[in-house]
Amino acid sequence: MLEKGKIGSRQLTILVILYTIGDSILVIPSIVASEAKQNGWISGIFSVAIAPLLVVFLYDALRKCYPDLTLVEYSQKILGKWLGIAISLLFISYFFITTATYLREIGDFMTSQIMPDTPIQVIMFLFMSIVLMSARLGLEPLARSAEILFPFVVILLSSFIILLLPEIKFQNLQPVWEGGLKPVIRGSIPFISFSFIEPVAVLMILPFVSQKDRIRKSLFVGQLLAGSVLIIITMLAILVLGADVTASEIYPSYKLAKKINIANFLQRLEAILAIIWFITIFIRVCLFFYVTVLGLAQTLKLQDYRPLVFPFGMILIVFTLIMAPNTVYYSNFISDIWPFYAMTFGFLIPLLLLTIAKVQKK
Repeated sequence: MLEKGKIGSRQLTILVILYTIGDSILVIPSIVASEAKQNGWISGIFSVAIAPLLVVFLYDALRKCYPDLTLVEYSQKILGKWLGIAISLLFISYFFITTATYLREIGDFMTSQIMPDTPIQVIMFLFMSIVLMSARLGLEPLARSAEILFPFVVILLSSFIILLLPEIKFQNLQPVWEGGLKPVIRGSIPFISFSFIEPVAVLMILPFVSQKDRIRKSLFVGQLLAGSVLIIITMLAILVLGADVTASEIYPSYKLAKKINIANFLQRLEAILAIIWFITIFIRVCLFFYVTVLGLAQTLKLQDYRPLVFPFGMILIVFTLIMAPNTVYYSNFISDIWPFYAMTFGFLIPLLLLTIAKVQKK
């Protein structure tokens, strides 16, 4: 086994919470509101009521078939050597491309909102240097880092929500159920894809959890809590900014933070949201990059994944720069195509693997 470290069930829960929130805290309100308008919060509730149950039971059932193997390893057990290697490489490419989209989002956000005069290449390089360090250290230090950073996320998130309460306008939620159920379902598709199905990378780290009997509970509790946070953020964006403004903004949550105004003294506290986002996106990028190099090392039967870290990090930066010519192209790609791409790798292929594994056992 290439990874020698072990993590506990509590660390798994915290990892699931942080990587599920991830970049969704910035982009989910806009994407959901563009489909469901003022009913975006209903799409969130609908998604959280369904997705965690389906995803957690699917992933846990698949894990139980081969409890000591990762996703790329039991893909070869289930499908045979060559077809299994092909599927493993597809999963690795998905992890790699997903990591690139996160890195591009970091660069776009920083250059458009915080540091407009800084070249995007510099921001990507600096961020990736920390990610490479995390990947070389392994899963256990990443889980401990998440455990240390988690209380700060809770405190800042609670402060963010409380400080926005005076800005709420309940009329922004009206009319409720305008357009019927169809827009709500359309809004729930990206909510489910980005938040609950996209992080299929968790299947690569479940063999390293020491308390096997608590994995299902950790996954479910983590996704449920993270989903509740995203529902609250989406509802706050609609209540404070309105559905039209939320849908038109690329980063409505960041604009939401600018609305904080307590007695004309506490103002422009967008740093609160920026810090929350930095922590959660850092955990998500580190996890996806780690499983990329780990999965490739396992597929190629290497003794150690660490020699792949630095070259793949450099390739990732170059790929990120050429994958989208501008922010508008990237935003359209993420909102129109990415949910179905993530659904394929995060739900359909794991479901197919589980079905074949069950048939083989019988």
